Amino acid sequence: MQNIPEGPSALIFVTLTLVKASLLDFSFATEDPFKSSPDDLSRLASWIESKLVICYLKLGQPGLALHHSHRSIIENPSHFCNHLRQAACFRCLHRYSEAARSAMVAQCLYVLAEGAGVETSDLLQLYWQAMTQEALSGEISFSVLYTPFEKEDKADKIKEANKTFAERHPEYVQHIFTDPHGIHLLPEKAESHPGQQYLLTLGFRNKEIGKTLEKFVTQKLPIFPGVPTSETFWQSTGKRIMAAVAFIGSTKIKRGPCARAIEQFHHASLLSHLHREEEQAQVMTQVMAELATVPYLQRVSAQHLFWPLQAERAGKGRALYFHSVLWKSFFQCGDLEEFSNPPPVQRGS
Repeated sequence: MQNIPEGPSALIFVTLTLVKASLLDFSFATEDPFKSSPDDLSRLASWIESKLVICYLKLGQPGLALHHSHRSIIENPSHFCNHLRQAACFRCLHRYSEAARSAMVAQCLYVLAEGAGVETSDLLQLYWQAMTQEALSGEISFSVLYTPFEKEDKADKIKEANKTFAERHPEYVQHIFTDPHGIHLLPEKAESHPGQQYLLTLGFRNKEIGKTLEKFVTQKLPIFPGVPTSETFWQSTGKRIMAAVAFIGSTKIKRGPCARAIEQFHHASLLSHLHREEEQAQVMTQVMAELATVPYLQRVSAQHLFWPLQAERAGKGRALYFHSVLWKSFFQCGDLEEFSNPPPVQRGS
């Protein structure tokens, strides 16, 4: 009889045993790999990576889990559950803005794939909403204001938004600017105002941080300004700039074709100058996952996200209802296992 290890290694043993047993379902890719299609092999690799994500989350090692979640997305970027697992990893690392973005992407891919479960979509929106709120609750260097935007003159609307922000948040007026690129979406407004788009205004306590961030994000493609690359700069300013950049991305599904990835490239470059090789490698893997997902996000609009599910709810007389019990259970790693079997890979053209 085979000896089963105890302690944390037992979980790894059980997980690998389950993977080995479940590979029977992927015989098309394992019996003769040379006759399998690239998509079949990518699907298999992504599925194995997803099992490792769950394993490391249960072991309390979200850093390793995050690395495997990136790899899972690279192999199968169209499967929404890979992004959901990535969000869970970010949340465990207290990187709430990035968790919000991953949840937003998962919601987009679920709807684009014509996901039929209204409850699943509700939970994805709830996760997205909660992560954006969590990111703001712990932030002290900046505050934000979302302003509904239709087809008004954008320049006038930005001036109005900046003025309103100064009136509501007088402690964050050292530097104020409104993001001019891309339109933001808010999950908590999806039922009452499906498809509603917003401008995002940010205000800062520190003028230099605000000015640096504005220069970074208001270009058509982000260009990181010339800044010191010392450890002191990173701890006092760099982290806060990247935190604000991450938050901007948490409610903006697309900007330029690769703008988000370029932001991450600049982040990796800064980490390289600081000789933070491990963090740099993690960011580069995240960039590859971001680039793999780009083709799918270019097809997303506000109507894609919310109108179909809104129509289904209206037809059934159902309201969007975020139950606290569902919210609590959604954080359990076990629930992520329900989404562990990916559909066939669909490569973006």
